[in-house]
Order: sequence, then structure tokens, then C-alpha cells
Amino acid sequence: MSLELSPAVKYGLNFFHPVMMWILLALSLYAAYLGLQVQRTRNAKGEEKKELIQGKYTVKHYQIGSILLALMVAGSIGGMAVTYINNGKLFFGPHLLAGLSMTGLIAFSASLSPFMQKGANWARVTHILLNFAILGLFIWQAISGVEIVQKILTQA
Repeated sequence: MSLELSPAVKYGLNFFHPVMMWILLALSLYAAYLGLQVQRTRNAKGEEKKELIQGKYTVKHYQIGSILLALMVAGSIGGMAVTYINNGKLFFGPHLLAGLSMTGLIAFSASLSPFMQKGANWARVTHILLNFAILGLFIWQAISGVEIVQKILTQA
């Protein structure tokens, strides 16, 4: 027994992944901002530190990071699922490979949280480097994703 979807539903599914990923890109930029604020708080002294602590940047960064991890994994799987549903195959290429790399990197980055909470500076530096790599890949993904969406629109 196979699941049959109407052509309109199959076509509409093409846009769920790109919209979700653009939202995640914006959320990633916000997470980066929060991470920078966490670093500022860590290095601040006196009144500036008291003021920054009130922003609860550490808690917000952790929460947004957790949401990013969950949605990036779901978005990656969803993007591949929709591609397979609509085409009967995945298209092996740079967009897929970069997306899978980002998914692996964000899982690795998140796994460093317990070490960072215990003050391990190597984990903090690794976390920051991984996240900037993810952000760079994400920006490239957004551009290559727009090209894919344009192909879908011209085929309609």
C-alpha cells in the first residue's frame, strides 16, 4: 500500500523545507548574537556585568540552541523526505552534502554543552568554531536553496 498525494499537495510540500530553513537561518543569527552576549557577560566586570546578567543571555542562548538543533534535524529529514516523495530519489550534490554536514556539526556542537557548563574552555572554543562553520554553510545553503526553488517554480 502506498500513500498517494495530490499533485497540489506534492507541489506545496516543496516549499515547507525552504521556508523553515530561512526561519532557522534567522534564528541562527539570533543565537550567534546571544552567544556573543554570553561571551561579553563572561568577560565583563562590575556594573556592566550586573547589567548583562539581567539579560539572561546564557539561558536564552541554550534554549534557542536546543530549538535550532531539533528543527535543523527535522528540517534536514523533511527536506530529504519531500525530495524523495516528489522525485522517487534524492539528488546527490553539494546542497545535500552541506545540509547533512550542518546537521552533524550542530549535533556535535550541542554535545559540548555539558563540558562548557563545567568551564572547559576547549569546548567553548570548539563550540564557537563549529557554529561559525555552520553559519557559513547555512548562508551558502540559503543561496543554493533559492536556486533549487527557482528550478521548481520554472517546472510548474
